[in-house]
Amino acid sequence: MFGNLGQAGKYLGQAARMLVGIPDYDNYVQHMATNHPDQPVMDYEAFFRDRQEARYGGSGKGGFRCC
Repeated sequence: MFGNLGQAGKYLGQAARMLVGIPDYDNYVQHMATNHPDQPVMDYEAFFRDRQEARYGGSGKGGFRCC
């Protein structure tokens, strides 16, 4: 029972972070190791910057802009 509860808490935490715009670096690293082992993994700072640019339209790529 507690195993399922812990797993549910993990998924709820991930969902909450996604809703407020905090990317999940650990999932990214796991995804890269599983699906793209031949490609380099960004460090946390590069990953965070990439996710911010994707979300808020940095570097002229479009995305959400408030002004």
